[in-house]
This record gives sequence, C-alpha cells and structure tokens, in this order.
Amino acid sequence: MGRLRPSDEFEQRRTWRLRTAGAMNTLRRYSAEIPAAFIARSETGLAPLLGNAPSDLRYVSAAWLGHASILLRLGSRWILTDPVFSQRIGIPIGPVTIGLSRMLPSVAITDLPPVDLVLISHAHFDHLDKPTLRRLAAPGTRVITARGTGRLIPRGFGQVDELGWDKTIEAAGLTLRALRPRHWGARLTVDAHREYNSYVIDADQRRILFAGDTALTDRFASLANEPRRVDLSIFGIGAYDPWIQNHASPEQVWSMFEQSGAKYLMPMHHSTFKLSDEPTEEPMLRLLAAAGNEAERIVARDLGRLWTLPEED
Repeated sequence: MGRLRPSDEFEQRRTWRLRTAGAMNTLRRYSAEIPAAFIARSETGLAPLLGNAPSDLRYVSAAWLGHASILLRLGSRWILTDPVFSQRIGIPIGPVTIGLSRMLPSVAITDLPPVDLVLISHAHFDHLDKPTLRRLAAPGTRVITARGTGRLIPRGFGQVDELGWDKTIEAAGLTLRALRPRHWGARLTVDAHREYNSYVIDADQRRILFAGDTALTDRFASLANEPRRVDLSIFGIGAYDPWIQNHASPEQVWSMFEQSGAKYLMPMHHSTFKLSDEPTEEPMLRLLAAAGNEAERIVARDLGRLWTLPEED
C-alpha cells in the first residue's frame, strides 16, 4: 500500500483527535451523572401548536422540541429530525441509562401528529436515541439516516434508507440531499466508518437546510449560488466550549447562515443536555448579539412553539 497523501494524513489525524476528545468528554460528563441515573424521572408532556395542516407544500412550519429535535411541516407532510425525547441519553445498562439528564421538558409522543419522515443526522447518543425511535416506529413512517447507521435504527418503521454524501433520494413527495458537514460520526469512538449528514429538503418551491452537527465550514456557501434559495436553515449553536472542533460557535453559525443565503435561521442544539462548559443561556445571547439589527431573522426560538414561514416569502 502506498504512502498516504498529506491531505489524507491530516484528515486521519483530525478524525482521531475528534474521536479522542469526544470520548474523554463523554467519560467525564457521564461519570458525573452516574448517581443521578438511578433517580426516577417522569415525562413532561409538551404539545406544540399544531393546527390544521394544509396540503400546499409551499406552507412551511417548524417547532423546536429540544436539542436537535425539530418538527417540520411542509404542507400536509410531517418531518421529525434527530428525535430525542428520553429523560436521559447514554449507554443502557439493564433498565438504567448511564448518561446525561435532560434539562428541558420532553415532548409526549402522543402529542405528535403522524410522522411521515424521520431524519437522523448521525449516530451520537444525543441524535440517535433508540428508546425514542422505538416509541416512534410505525409502518407509515420512513427513516433517512447517514451511511453506516441504518442497522442502529430499531425495527418497526415502514422503510429505512441510508443516504451518502452528495446523494439524493425521494421520500414522502420530497427530495432530500445529504451534505457532508464538519463533524464525526462514531457512536462508541471505535466505529469511525459511520458517516454524518446535513440535509437539504426540497418541496415544490420551498427549501429547508437541516445542518445537523457541524463546526465552522464553507460547505453551505454553495447553496447561495443555486437557483432555489434556502427558506429556513437550522443550525446548532451550542456545545462549542471547549469542543469548537466539533461544533460551531454562535458567531460562526451566523456566518454560515449568511453564506448559505437562507432567509431565516432556526437555532437548535442548546439548553437541553449539558454537553459542554458554556453557560446554558450563552449560545442564544451570543447569537442574538451576532445578528444585531437582523435578529428578527432568528425564528422558532421557544420550546414547542410552532413558527410559520410568512406567506409573502
């Protein structure tokens, strides 16, 4: 086998650093949470303002359900991203999960509409939560997930498809394209073959970008040059301190949002699990400061409140 190119060697070293840093962060935070894992918690119901669903795919609504869980409505289609409604995420040991506890109320599954499509960005425990997926499994629901993660999806869904980078797929009358963000996909640090996706969702004249987890990258800038503009972009704004190599800072998110040419920004990946060291309220405050007098373009900030794309847009 020939010697690796310098760019390949750099990427391998970078991937190893991300995997090692992620493992140490996980061990540090999970060990601090072990005593609390044996305390029973009750689920809190949280019903977003769903209303009636029109069939026109130009009609776009979105609600933040905590962390990276977004409920999207495109006409009469319902899409759920990275659903995590468990009170604790992490490694299951018998009936107990050793991991991080939830700081915000979780949605009651019974409050959700029938979900047509579930999008999974990658296999990390705070994005691919098997207990939640088991409760959501239904023959009428299809799952699109990153390459190398399909076998992690519990049974019971009508169809499960893996989507590789820069590939497209038709699902629920929508066109989905997977992009490669700047992140990593291993669930247990040793399974580095798993990929990690951002998704571009196209429906008639509407386009949504679900960035998933990403550090600062220019990958989304090319979207601004495409014929169809992004109506709503969804970016994670938290877990950057000290993991700036894994997740973007709020200022970096605003920069990527502007580069993408999107009309509106929906923030996620904050305030739900204590994944990093920044204060809970800091990501949103920094994002609003970065936006300045354009802060009205930051939408769907409130937990469980359905935001609707203005008709004039």
